[in-house]
Formats: sequence, C-alpha cells, structure tokens
Amino acid sequence: MIVSQALKSGYVTVAHGAGRIGEAVGLIGWLDRRSDKSRTAHWLRSLSAIHDVETLVALDVPWWTYQAIDRIEAFLEERPKARAFEFGSGASTVWLARRASEVVSVEHVPDWHARVGRLLDDIGIGPRVDLNLVKPDRAPSTDPLYLSQKPGEEGDSFERYAKAILEEAAPFDLIVIDGRARQACLKHAIQRLAPDGMIVFDNSNRPRYQDALARSRMQVERYRGLTPALPYPDETTLLSVPPRRR
Repeated sequence: MIVSQALKSGYVTVAHGAGRIGEAVGLIGWLDRRSDKSRTAHWLRSLSAIHDVETLVALDVPWWTYQAIDRIEAFLEERPKARAFEFGSGASTVWLARRASEVVSVEHVPDWHARVGRLLDDIGIGPRVDLNLVKPDRAPSTDPLYLSQKPGEEGDSFERYAKAILEEAAPFDLIVIDGRARQACLKHAIQRLAPDGMIVFDNSNRPRYQDALARSRMQVERYRGLTPALPYPDETTLLSVPPRRR
C-alpha cells in the first residue's frame, strides 16, 4: 500500500507539472476553449486538475464518472427544489449548490473543510450550503461498520459522521456517498432518502463495497468510464428505490 500511495503522489506531481507546461505552451487554453463542446477535450483538460478543487470547480464538474454526471444532472433538472446531502465535500459541493435548492455536506478533515468553505464564499454560494465539520470519533466504535478502511486512516471511527444525516428531519432527493465509512453511510442514507430520490455511491467498483451494495436491495445503475482528472476508468453507482411490483 505504501508503494501504491507513492505512485499516486508521484502521478499527482507529474500531472500538475504537465499542466504548468501545457499552460505555458498554450495547450491548456486551447483545451479550455473546446471543453464545452468536446467531452474528450474536457477530460484531457481535467487531467492536470487532479486534487485541484479550484480548477475542477472552474470546469464545473464533480469527481464522478461523466456518464453518472449526465444522469444526475438530468435528475436534478427535473427537480429544481431538490435537497441534497453529501458525505465528503469538494468540487461536488459547488456543483450541487449550482443545481439544487439546498445542500447539506459533512466533511471530516478540518483544513479541507475550511478550504471548501472559502471556495463557496468566494463564488458567492456559501449561504446555500450547510457545510459541517464532523471529525472522527474520539472513542472508536465497537461496530466495525463505522471503521474506515482508507489507507492512512484504517481503524478511525466515523459513527458520528455516518449518522449525521439522521439529524436531518426532512428527506433528501439526492444523497452523495463519497467520503469515509461508506457502507455505514449507505445504511443511514437509505433511511433519509425521499421515495423517488437517488443515492450516488462513488468508486463503487472497490471490492469492499460490493456486499453493502448487494444488501441494500436498491435498484442499481452502474456507470463505468471516463472520470474527470483520472487517467483510467472508474465507476459511480446510482441507487434508487425499486418500483413496486403490481
């Protein structure tokens, strides 16, 4: 896992370096002018924006697969008064705030929480987002469901984080799961999902999530393919309540 993390860190450094070179020779500007009309151009432009939330916001894109983004955008266009909740903040927070009437977000990293908050204020949409900092639990949960499996955070407890959605009385039309303890977040998200709502479960191809997705008994739409800022295909799964059989 150390090697894997080192490779990821190395790729980010290379991607950012390539972006600076592309900026200097005019390639980034060329791609920017074409990104609205060409998905390939948009994706190529985004490759140098990995872990660069400001650039992803400028590109107006969350970190999900493009096919899932299209599906979710169409879903929100039909619901102009949609309420959205997300586990894990970032470029998706801004993207959602531009399309939903209300966004509630929980974030566990203080520095990142502050950075996203400043970004929301700079853009002028801070009042539309309830951005909450929910740090890992001081006392680890005895339930393994709430323990993180994220490299570097293995064993950290996120019970308060996963249950934060239960503090909201009204249901949500859209719930995004893209943070920690995702299996637990899914369990509680189902309890606060509107009857015709949708759950966005990102990076759903990871083996550790398969059992929770299968046990959810939700209707599953898997979208695998190009993803902003990633040089390889990923998967975002959309979950909804199955239609009742007559």
